[in-house]
Amino acid sequence: MITFDDFQKVDIRVGKVLSVEPFPEGKFSTHILQIDFGAEIGIKKSLAKLKPLYNGPELLGKQVLGVVNFPPKQIGKHFSEALTLGVPDAEGNVVLVQPGKEATVGGKLF
Repeated sequence: MITFDDFQKVDIRVGKVLSVEPFPEGKFSTHILQIDFGAEIGIKKSLAKLKPLYNGPELLGKQVLGVVNFPPKQIGKHFSEALTLGVPDAEGNVVLVQPGKEATVGGKLF
């Protein structure tokens, strides 16, 4: 188990998807996202598993939640700088976690 203090160390922010590119050589990740996490954090690259529920372009301008304070992780020739959050559907496909209403870009989860 973790403590509440441990949980507070995880910095989860609202980001706006600026671009989506296919990542066909990825074993687990299917797309490269550029996500704006606001003035304090800036734009971060995130490699994410979007298939089969998302093709990518429909996410442009949409808001997602992401962890912004993990160290960069090398995935193939790319570095993923943020972890885009998702949950499984009934078939185990990734469903992105998105605010139900428009939220402040860069806003911290509490």
